[in-house]
Amino acid sequence: MKFRKIVNDPIYGFITFDDPLIYDIISHPWYQRLRRIHQMALAHLVYPGAVHTRLHHSMGAYHLMGEALTELQSKGVDISPEESQAAKIAILLHDIGHGPYSHALEHVLIEDMHHEDISLLLFEELNKELGGRLELALSIFRGSYHKPFLHQLISSQLDVDRMDYLTRDSFYSGVSEGVIGYDRILKMMTVHNGELAIEEKGVYSIEKFLVARRLMYWQAYLHKAVLGAENMLVKILQRARLLAQQESGLFSTSEVLDSLLRSSNTRALIHSAPDQFCLLDDYDVMSSVKKWMQHPDRVLQTLCRWLINRHILKTRLQQQPFEPIFIRNMQQQAAALLQVPEADAGWFVFDGIASNRMYNPGNEQINILFKDGTVKNISEIEYVLIRKVSDGPAQKFYLCCPGEVLKKTG
Repeated sequence: MKFRKIVNDPIYGFITFDDPLIYDIISHPWYQRLRRIHQMALAHLVYPGAVHTRLHHSMGAYHLMGEALTELQSKGVDISPEESQAAKIAILLHDIGHGPYSHALEHVLIEDMHHEDISLLLFEELNKELGGRLELALSIFRGSYHKPFLHQLISSQLDVDRMDYLTRDSFYSGVSEGVIGYDRILKMMTVHNGELAIEEKGVYSIEKFLVARRLMYWQAYLHKAVLGAENMLVKILQRARLLAQQESGLFSTSEVLDSLLRSSNTRALIHSAPDQFCLLDDYDVMSSVKKWMQHPDRVLQTLCRWLINRHILKTRLQQQPFEPIFIRNMQQQAAALLQVPEADAGWFVFDGIASNRMYNPGNEQINILFKDGTVKNISEIEYVLIRKVSDGPAQKFYLCCPGEVLKKTG
């Protein structure tokens, strides 16, 4: 009897796993850890339904990869069973290196290593563990395989990763701006000279996809309250790192988290003990935040108490940078309000930049294949909106501050 397992997904219906090797991968503890990593970090504090995980997203991207490969094969694109299996494995593991709270803490908890580097490291370790059966998948994942379209399905400006997270994040958050026609986009996919392309009649679906991505960033990922909450978590971990290095014993609720907080070389730590890194998840961070609500350090205690009780720092957005004198004034008011030294007010009042690019024609291109055989970058097509807004990233300057202080400024 042929091997077959199904998972009921609220977006795509039943997702089928009919490959024993792929089932071994999704059964692995390192993969199952993704159940404990939120896909949208702290966005659930704004959109209560956004509690889905990296595992949900990974399985959804796997499903879309299968659909894309089937569509391309139906159009005569040469994809062997081994290549199909490898591409599905690569997309399943593309996010396996995400740490707790994903992008929010990417350069805070693990300062010197990108999540994609960790994914590759874990991918390589799994390959050793599985007797080298993931070599082809690794080659596709790295982008070194001789059929570049397979890598582009995993990582490009029009990959199944983005297609799933826009669809899924929109569904769970209820933000309708993120809805895309992923099924039509898949139907319009083709391959030209080894590169992924979209048939001309699919150009408006691609435009909708790019617009939806831009809107989702402002409406969900960079929402003012989400920015405030995630910046609070960043400040908490930064403060915890300073204090952990001054104290002995278990500082957090997790020995692995303690090791990262106290390490001066997190890259070496993860390389030497990837299995230990894979014990770390959102639960460790949030349980530690709850513990630190009782810490004698007033800054750490206050930030943790506020985050747990959803007393989120207010965020003001504007088109120009905030004047340094304005920021200093806000910090002075915050220090008086919170009864902390002015030197510590920067933990509660700080500025930054939120950036959002609709399409970057200088990076990976989205190529449109016309009926006459010509190919154009979508930004070169005269009749599409994307051409008018792809020159550079849209950015907003933000200031995070206690709401009581911000109210006084009007």
